[in-house]
Amino acid sequence: MKKILIPVTNHATLGTTDQANGTYSPEITHAIDVFNKHGVDYDIASIKGGAIPIYGTDIEGDDVNAAVLNNEDFKQRTSNSMSVSNVNINEYDAVFYPGGFGLLSDLASNEDFAKLSAAHYENGGIIGAVCHGPAALLPIKLSNGEDLIASKAITGFTREEEVDYGTINDIPFLLEEALARKAAKFSKVQPWNVHVIEDERVITGQNPASAHAVAEAIVKHLNS
Repeated sequence: MKKILIPVTNHATLGTTDQANGTYSPEITHAIDVFNKHGVDYDIASIKGGAIPIYGTDIEGDDVNAAVLNNEDFKQRTSNSMSVSNVNINEYDAVFYPGGFGLLSDLASNEDFAKLSAAHYENGGIIGAVCHGPAALLPIKLSNGEDLIASKAITGFTREEEVDYGTINDIPFLLEEALARKAAKFSKVQPWNVHVIEDERVITGQNPASAHAVAEAIVKHLNS
């Protein structure tokens, strides 16, 4: 059985505000729904381990989100995430970073997950990320000293979407700018539309609406 590592944030607020945050629920639940339907296993990990903060759990009309959130296995995994220090990266066929503003405050600069992901990629692994998830790609350096995304076309949550969402003044940094400065190419479509970029084994999605398509692309690569 194929297996995916899902690193998530331990940071429970939006930047330095007191607004509840963490991982944005639909970006992890819609991906896990795809993985489950294709018989792909997963582990949830975080820097510290333990219970992880998730927001967006009360979205109306999102049956997939509600179903995964109510799944006992998912509840168990999100209450007991694996610590990065206990991750054996050789056990995984792909790494997937769901978004949420929380990771801008920890995974976006975390060297431990960055080193694991670099080793994973150089060993032929797949790396996927959606919305703010691509922030976790920023610290990933390959063994030749180059940034992982220096030769990649990628996407991620845009400035326009930050403005629309009302978070532009509270985020620790503007993701679009940070990615555009490091990546070979940053691309985007109109706000909130599905947009996925596949550049070899790096797969990124622009926003929450893109989570399902990113997961499907990861599964396609796993089976190719």
